Amino acid sequence: MERERKPISFGLAVVPLIIMIVAMSFTIVVFEGSPHIPLILGTIVSAFIAWRCGFSWKEVEESIYKGIRLALPAVVIIIIVGVIIGAWIGGGVIATMVYYGLKLISPQVFLMTMTIISAIVALAIGSSWSTMGTIGVAGMGIGISMGIPAPMIAGAIISGAYFGDKMSPLSDSTNLAAGVVGVDLFEHIKHMLATTIPGLIIALGVYWYLGRSFSGSDVIDGNVSEVMVSLQNNFVITPWLLLVPAIVIMLVAKKVPALPALTVGVILGFLSHIFIQGGSIGDAVNTLNDGFSISSGNEMIDSLFNRGGIEAMMYTVSLTIVAMTFGGVLENTGMLKAMVDQILKLAKTSKGLVTTAISSAFFTNVTTAEQYISVVLPGRMYVQSFKDQKLHPKNLSRAVEDGGTLTSVFVPWNTCAIFIFATLAVHPFEYAPYAVLNFVVPILSIIYAWTGFTITRLTDAQILEMNEAQDKSEQKAI
Repeated sequence: MERERKPISFGLAVVPLIIMIVAMSFTIVVFEGSPHIPLILGTIVSAFIAWRCGFSWKEVEESIYKGIRLALPAVVIIIIVGVIIGAWIGGGVIATMVYYGLKLISPQVFLMTMTIISAIVALAIGSSWSTMGTIGVAGMGIGISMGIPAPMIAGAIISGAYFGDKMSPLSDSTNLAAGVVGVDLFEHIKHMLATTIPGLIIALGVYWYLGRSFSGSDVIDGNVSEVMVSLQNNFVITPWLLLVPAIVIMLVAKKVPALPALTVGVILGFLSHIFIQGGSIGDAVNTLNDGFSISSGNEMIDSLFNRGGIEAMMYTVSLTIVAMTFGGVLENTGMLKAMVDQILKLAKTSKGLVTTAISSAFFTNVTTAEQYISVVLPGRMYVQSFKDQKLHPKNLSRAVEDGGTLTSVFVPWNTCAIFIFATLAVHPFEYAPYAVLNFVVPILSIIYAWTGFTITRLTDAQILEMNEAQDKSEQKAI
């Protein structure tokens, strides 16, 4: 006998979220454990509530699988980045980048420089993840060798990578935000300039100020010299190895998909390990799976280069899958919609509506653990509300990018933060204060909403045109 399905109320929808967050707080802060079990607990509670409200177990199970399927592209990227880190360390590519970086970049301007380089690379290739997994790893090595704290370096790299990703017409999230809301891609990017450029300027100012404390002192100079000597003793350093990252960046800039381009990087690193570093084929193969192993006698070098490989990414892969089971149940059983609908009731004015869209995007990052959902869900849900308030859709596309794309790095169980932790080896709680662009831009976006600055309104003619276009689209669908 089929049970009657009841709509899930707001009160019931928030129960699994509250339980998950409380369990997460105790697990991470008190027990110093991993977030896996709290997320599984949240999934169990949400699945039970959905079942009690009339969903069959088959439907609940399918909602879990939908969440996991959404994460599969991220899982594949995570694995390939683990392989490329192992290949590039084994091939001496990272060591060469660190060596020349130490020779050319001053500690005082290092944070600013890494932000700008990361921004340029991400703008060219349209991927913050690929930027952090390649240029970012080398940047961590250079900065740590200079005596700069790892959270500061990670924050600078993240700020630059997300600026470039957000402003690139090649970026998945940028295209997604424009497409979901129905805005021209370049109109969407142009509208984001108003929040993102000031955010970058503020971030660079902060990094310039922080960099002042890292002078070219004897301690730093001695440490850098020791690292450079150790690199030369343990790796073959040659500028020819800089062609490896250059080729990967060029391929992605020419719109070669990320996976094939990164695979080329893996092959080049693998060959470098054998023919330039003199390693055996067996060592090179094992490095791709297990990561690179070195015992140089220099503690800093050992901590920087003993990493990479598929095995090093398994924690990240498992956490991504577990997080998406929770997010899948919340979204596909209507619990997330029940929460967002309640939030929407609070938005009575245009300024409140824009603020609500930004907040909802961040809230979706927390509940579903996936950056793309934080763009898609609010983008879909608020289109009509923005039109009713005579707000141009590009205000919404900017809001979901400012509140969703950028804030994903602050949620420890979000796929973006998980990736960063695995790649740069810095916890989100540590780099959060230094990822300046990522928290300044949403704040600016909310300030703009309340002051009306750069908020574009629709004319009656534009509303009529949009309604006619929608009617034609619906007729074609029929």
